[in-house]
Amino acid sequence: MAFALPLWLAVQKELLEQDQSDPTCFDQFDDGALFLVFHLTRPCIAFITDALRIGLKKNVSDKPELPADVMAMVALNYYAHGVSSPHLLHRVGQSQTDWPNIISTVSEVLAGMCDAFISFPLFHNARISVASRIEKFCGIPNALGVLAPAHFRIRASPYEKDTFRSFLNTLGYTSVVSQLICDSDGNILSVEKCCVGSTYEEDMWDSSIKGKEIEDGLHGQFWVIGGKGYNISEHVLTPVSEPANDKEIHFNKAHTKIQKVMRKTLGSMKRRFRCLMQLGFAHEGTLHKKGNIIKACCVLHNLAKKFSVPPPPVAGKIEPLHPSRWRTMPVEVNPEALKARQEIIDDTFSSIFSSQDTSNKDTEEDA
Repeated sequence: MAFALPLWLAVQKELLEQDQSDPTCFDQFDDGALFLVFHLTRPCIAFITDALRIGLKKNVSDKPELPADVMAMVALNYYAHGVSSPHLLHRVGQSQTDWPNIISTVSEVLAGMCDAFISFPLFHNARISVASRIEKFCGIPNALGVLAPAHFRIRASPYEKDTFRSFLNTLGYTSVVSQLICDSDGNILSVEKCCVGSTYEEDMWDSSIKGKEIEDGLHGQFWVIGGKGYNISEHVLTPVSEPANDKEIHFNKAHTKIQKVMRKTLGSMKRRFRCLMQLGFAHEGTLHKKGNIIKACCVLHNLAKKFSVPPPPVAGKIEPLHPSRWRTMPVEVNPEALKARQEIIDDTFSSIFSSQDTSNKDTEEDA
């Protein structure tokens, strides 16, 4: 489950108390057109619209001039395609100058729903459930999720050299980056603040709320699975940089297999919400607004999974997870963390390793 059941039921209860009989502007579309225009299904859109209506009443001090369904329509169309259709704007009586404010308001409200619809496993039974599914998937025990930086393209002025360089990532383009954690089913469990694209993964982790909670042991003796850009710690499980035997090779294959889930999840998000392919011009003063759009799309991603909405068809190759930014100075390695990782490798991964399929099947590449 992508988020805590009590929270989901509480939101459903509040929504069911609303008047559901009123027509909305989405009624003018048939089901096929809805998916083409918004990349979502009617039940999912209805839930999002009602959740937005409640959020606008609770969180926006000035009463919005537009109905919630109109604001939802403009925003969902932008999220799906990265632009707002002039034809659609005309149908709801809006212009090209109106939609940026609508997107900003809707994104802020949806981002404020992260606690309800993006939930890290907080209780022991929930942690055991998430960890057991990950172990069944790849063989690695006691893991609560996959940790990775998620990069999203932006435009930055090359004439402002310092700013431009700060947004330049390891693949050579300008981006913003957020820290994500997902489970083995591709549900987003955590999304943290938006940073410039050159930010080191380890710096994001050290300054993040979830990083501090996990490293302080507030979530128990569990791991999150991170790539080479993270330092191994008592709670971040990284691959073996130079595997020396079959067990370490098998462990690295299992590590790669679960990392591919994050790659597939990000690919699915960017196909459904094509605004994430290009978030427009950015500078450090706009990171909050870009972060709200990213968080809004993470909320909508979890809701789409909850309503079993398929992603749009694949268009092009899924971008790989980003290569790590290597520091010029060597990092001191935690010997206790190395020992704990080695115990997992020795106890769980053998030379035959026949109980789990960790071969490099690239089915995720085209998913």
